[in-house]
Amino acid sequence: MDSRVSELFGGCCRPAVCGAGGALRGRGGAAPGGGGSGSKAKKKNGRSRGGKANNPPYLPPEAEDGNIEYKLKLVNPSQYRFEHLVTQMKWRLQEGRGEAVYQIGVEDNGLLVGLSEEEMRASLKTLRRMAEKVGADITVLREREVDYDSDVPRKITEVLVRKVPDNQQFLDLRVAVLGNVDSGKSTLLGVLTQGELDNGRGRARLNLFRHLHEIQSGRTSSISFEILGFNSKGEVVNYSDSRTAEEICESSSKMITFIDLAGHHKYLKTTIFGLTSYCPDFAMLVVSANTGIAGTTREHLGLAMALKVPFFIVISKVDLCSKATVERTVKQLERILKQPGCNKLPLLVNSDDDAVTAAQQFAQSPNITPIFTLSSVSGENLDLLKVFLNVLPPLTNSKEQEELMQQLTEFQVDEIYTVPEVGTVVGGTLSSGICREGENLVVGPTDDGKFLRLKVCSIQRNRSACRVLRAGQAATLALGPFDRSLLRKGMVMVSPEMNPTICSVFEAEIVLLFHATTFRKGFQVTVHVGNVRQTAIVEKIHGKDKLRTGEKAVVRFRFIKHPEYLKIGAKLLFREGVTKGIGHVTDLQAITAKENGLEESLGPGQLSF
Repeated sequence: MDSRVSELFGGCCRPAVCGAGGALRGRGGAAPGGGGSGSKAKKKNGRSRGGKANNPPYLPPEAEDGNIEYKLKLVNPSQYRFEHLVTQMKWRLQEGRGEAVYQIGVEDNGLLVGLSEEEMRASLKTLRRMAEKVGADITVLREREVDYDSDVPRKITEVLVRKVPDNQQFLDLRVAVLGNVDSGKSTLLGVLTQGELDNGRGRARLNLFRHLHEIQSGRTSSISFEILGFNSKGEVVNYSDSRTAEEICESSSKMITFIDLAGHHKYLKTTIFGLTSYCPDFAMLVVSANTGIAGTTREHLGLAMALKVPFFIVISKVDLCSKATVERTVKQLERILKQPGCNKLPLLVNSDDDAVTAAQQFAQSPNITPIFTLSSVSGENLDLLKVFLNVLPPLTNSKEQEELMQQLTEFQVDEIYTVPEVGTVVGGTLSSGICREGENLVVGPTDDGKFLRLKVCSIQRNRSACRVLRAGQAATLALGPFDRSLLRKGMVMVSPEMNPTICSVFEAEIVLLFHATTFRKGFQVTVHVGNVRQTAIVEKIHGKDKLRTGEKAVVRFRFIKHPEYLKIGAKLLFREGVTKGIGHVTDLQAITAKENGLEESLGPGQLSF
C-alpha cells in the first residue's frame, strides 16, 4: 500500500491530480477496458444519441474463464447444438456462482455486429429455453443500436442469467456501510430493506438499532446486519409485504448482507473490527450532500483502501440541498479520489445504463469508483442503486471457493450470545472448509493457550436454518450447553486434525500511516488482525531506532494478555489515538499444540458437549 494513503488519516489534501483517462462522469464516460457494451456511447433509454457512430466497434475479446459469454445469434439451433449451448451456460453460471451475462449480437473477438429485430427475438427465445433447461431465469439489462454496414437497424442485447436457488445456495455478497455520523447510513439501509421511504426524521432506521441509547441518540454504536434479496428475475425481495427473513432467503437468488457500522469517532474500534473480521466483499461509503467530506469520512475511506476493500460512494440527503450544493460535494469527492494517494476514477451514475456499466467495471477494475446521488426521503435515484446491487458480480469465482472448501474447517468467532432454550451461540465467518450440523471441532486459544472440544448443534444463516456451511459464508452456530465464559471474540473453531499453532510474539512488515512524533520500541498499540483485537507492545524495530509518518519497517510485536491464532500473510492494522499503521504478518514465534497442552485440553476432563 502506498504510504500516501496516510493523507487520508492525518495529512492534508494534495492538489487534485487527474488519473489515467480522467474522471468518468455521467453518461458516456469512457470506462477503462471497455467491459460494458455501451460504456463509451452516449445513450438515452438504451439507444444511441447523436448518431450510431459514437458506439465502440469492439468489446474486449471473450475470455475462456469468467461468467460473460458472447453470442452472435441463437436462431433455431439443432438439438445437438442446443445441448452444447446448455452445457456452456452451466459452465458460465458455475463461474459466476449462479450468475452469467450474455451479450447477444457480439462475435467472440468482441466485434459488435448486432442483429435485426426478428433475429434478436428468436435468439432471446432460444436463450430463455436454455435458461429453463438449467433452472434459471433471464432478465434483459439493456439494448442498443450499433452501426454495422446495413440498412436494417441492428442492435445488441445484454442479458443477465440467474439460476433459481436450490438448497440455500443463493449468491451472498457482504457490503460494509461506512461514513460519518449523521450521514444517513442506517436510514438508507432501512429504506432499502424495509421497502418504505423515510419521513425525514429517521423513522426508517428504527428497526436497525440494537440498543435503547441508539434509538434515543439516533447514532449507531454497534454492528448490525440487514439483508436485501433479489430473485432470479432481478426483482427486489425485502421486508415489505410483511415478509420474514426466512421468506426473503427462500425467495432470493442473490442476497446482499449489509454490515451497518458506526460513524462516530469514539466507536472507531467497532468500525475497524467490522471491516477486519467480517471480511466484506465491498464497502459503501455514505456522504451527506449538505455537509460533504466531514468528520470520519476521510478516515473511513482510508481504512477501506488500507484493507483493499473495493468501495463505492453514495451521496445522501440530496432532497435537502440545491443542485449546486450536490455538484460541489461531487467535485469535492472527485478531487480526493483522483489525488495520488487514492488514484481512483470516479464514475457518476445518472441512469440505469450507467448503473449496469458501473457494476461490471467496478468488479473488473479496482480503480473504478461509482458515485450515486440519492434521497432516502423522496426516493430520488434509489432505483439506480438497486440496479447496481442486482448486477454487481462476486469477486471470487467458483474455482477459488472450491479450493477453500477443500481445506480443513476454520470458523472465526466474532460474536457470542446466550439464547434461551438454545444455549451458547457464536456468530462469525467460515474462512475455510465445510461445517456441518453435529460436527466436532476445537475452539481456542483460551487465556492459557489451550483448545477445547465442542459440538456444533445447529446452524443458522441469514436467520434461517441451514445444515451445511461453506467457506466464505457467515452464520451463527449453536453450541448447546458449552460454557460461554470460556469463549471470547477473536477465537477460532477449527478441525481437530489441524493441530493449530498460536503465538504471543509475531513480526509484521508495516507502514506507519500517521504518528504525531516518532514510533519507538515500547510503544503500545491496539492490533487488528482479522477477528483478533488486542493490545500489543513494540519489542523491536528491525534496522531502525524509530519510525516517522510514511516510513516502512519490520516490527516485532508481543500481545500483552494472551496468545492468539494468527497466519503468516494476514493483513494487519494497528492504532493508538491518532497513530495508525497497516501491514501484514511476516513471521510467528509459534507455540505448538503439544507445547501448550492441546492433548490435555482435549482429554476427558475438558469435554464440553
